[in-house]
Amino acid sequence: MKKSAVKSSYWKDVINRFKSHKLAMAAACFLLIELLLLIFLPGIMKLDPYEMYSGFGAVPSREHILGTDSTGRDLFARLIYGGRTSLFVGFASVMISFCVGVPLGMLAGYYRGIVETIVMRLADIFLSFPSMVFILVLVSFVGPSIYSVTFIIGIMGWPGFARQLYGSVLSVREKDYVEAARAIGTKNLVIMMRYIFPNAFAPILIAFTFGIANAVLQESGLSFLGMGVQVPEASWGNLLYAAQSVSIIATRPWMWVPPGICLLATVLSINLFGDGLRDALDPKMKI
Repeated sequence: MKKSAVKSSYWKDVINRFKSHKLAMAAACFLLIELLLLIFLPGIMKLDPYEMYSGFGAVPSREHILGTDSTGRDLFARLIYGGRTSLFVGFASVMISFCVGVPLGMLAGYYRGIVETIVMRLADIFLSFPSMVFILVLVSFVGPSIYSVTFIIGIMGWPGFARQLYGSVLSVREKDYVEAARAIGTKNLVIMMRYIFPNAFAPILIAFTFGIANAVLQESGLSFLGMGVQVPEASWGNLLYAAQSVSIIATRPWMWVPPGICLLATVLSINLFGDGLRDALDPKMKI
């Protein structure tokens, strides 16, 4: 059987196993619908999260579905744009972690020796700090903004990817096909990219999905503490931050319940999607 046919059969089996995972499929549908709404709804409804209206702190109405905040900005518009911001930070920060951690984990697992020692000890140093506390310190030093929060969360997340790939590479590098490639003089870079990385990629793909959920929560936590995305930019975290007074919690639930539900549903869906992906990529799992 040709190699391409084997790969095609494997991915067909992965898709079929994923489809049979009902919770993961429901989560995937929810995330797809959410992304479509976040992308297209502002244009369809002409939403503007920065425009200030005359009614300060208005209750929900036909004109303003979720009312307005204390400065007259439409809360529904800010909820939609806040979702864009939170998901952008989640995805972009995990991409930074991926781009830093994967090459380092690959090098550490393949070359071992001094490279392994440096990379793994550096990862241990990063992991020894309480992540949220360290992120707070770094954000306070460089200043809170969408891009600084994204970059710092991304940099702090690389050890997870590095350690995950490192463990996978250690098991793959001793396989017969890798030894055969070395024996015929194949260059190390070619071996890593053609033989090792594709066979060690599945755990990284799973870690990527869970990393997005974790990054969304971290951004929301930072914004809730006032050290994340800053007003007038909107995120689900700073919408919750703006509604943290006791009077608002007690009398204006429309200010904090929608972003809280959106955050909970999104993170839960991403985690369920990751669970389904993990089970689908592992042929030993019975769904």
